[in-house]
Amino acid sequence: MTDVAKIIEIVGSSTQGWEDAVQVAITEASKTIQGISGLEVIDMTGKVDPSTGKIEVYKATVKIAFGVKHS
Repeated sequence: MTDVAKIIEIVGSSTQGWEDAVQVAITEASKTIQGISGLEVIDMTGKVDPSTGKIEVYKATVKIAFGVKHS
């Protein structure tokens, strides 16, 4: 375990819902970041189709924490 953590902020998007948008963000981040230990959802937004009034895209802004490795 490390004594130092780094936090980054990313945005995930989905056509399925906000929970899925968060999962997309974590899944994509885990492809290049090792040791993700936590997250905080800081914002949820979406894109609405003006002709139907329905949500087309759900977006979740997420802070992701992971340990800093020492060399």
